[in-house]
Amino acid sequence: MIVRDEEAVLGRCLDSVAGVVDEMIVVDTGSVDATKELARDRGATVLDYDFTVIDFAGARNHGIAHAHGDLILVIDADETLNVWTPPGNAAGSVVTRRNLGPRDTRPLSTDHLVRVFPRRPEYRFRHRVHETIDGSILQAGGQLRTSGIVLDHFLPAEEARRAKGLHYLELLEQDVARTPDDAERLVFLAAEYHKLELFVEAIAVAERVARLCPDDFTAQITAALYHFVYAGDAETARHDLVKALELKPHDTEALGLLKVIEAT
Repeated sequence: MIVRDEEAVLGRCLDSVAGVVDEMIVVDTGSVDATKELARDRGATVLDYDFTVIDFAGARNHGIAHAHGDLILVIDADETLNVWTPPGNAAGSVVTRRNLGPRDTRPLSTDHLVRVFPRRPEYRFRHRVHETIDGSILQAGGQLRTSGIVLDHFLPAEEARRAKGLHYLELLEQDVARTPDDAERLVFLAAEYHKLELFVEAIAVAERVARLCPDDFTAQITAALYHFVYAGDAETARHDLVKALELKPHDTEALGLLKVIEAT
């Protein structure tokens, strides 16, 4: 895991995995509180990583390079392991993450990401923000499979979430400026705009993804949803849906959205 000034939550995270993992590796990017001491007290190996140039993938890979086990579980300090099930022989196991606000008993949302994978030198994270390992696994010929593993993600208060989102947004915009045709980066950028309720910007990025990925059903229906729900543009949304339904003619979500649009 990567940490920085996480003394308030790190103990809870490490305690949740203590009975599952053989070793805990904590990559610290510049803590000035008791984070490192707390990690060592719980038996973790603490590695320092220079974060002068922000690079989350680099920090993750630094930790992976020092691991010794056959299997890697990636977790963040503001997460806990809720359910662990043996991941089988998948090259990349997709876990479910439940996102919980400070006062929530039920998740605000869930998402799915690859957080468990074999320790292999070719399996490394990419991208300095919203880093992912999916691409390197697939490039090496590995398969991604859904698992029964569940993480709980404890979100900070709204003000802190927005500040973090704005910071990530700046980094993503820089990444996209360097690689404007990277569809994966654009998807993350649209999502960040959406979370910040910058819907005009999110729509523009969703359009770019749809143009870059004409054969991607998700890209087409996402553009349709943005145009209809956030711009009130039924005609453009219908055009996007026609493309989506050419790819998946019997998709119930697309057919249901088309019915709603045609009723307006």
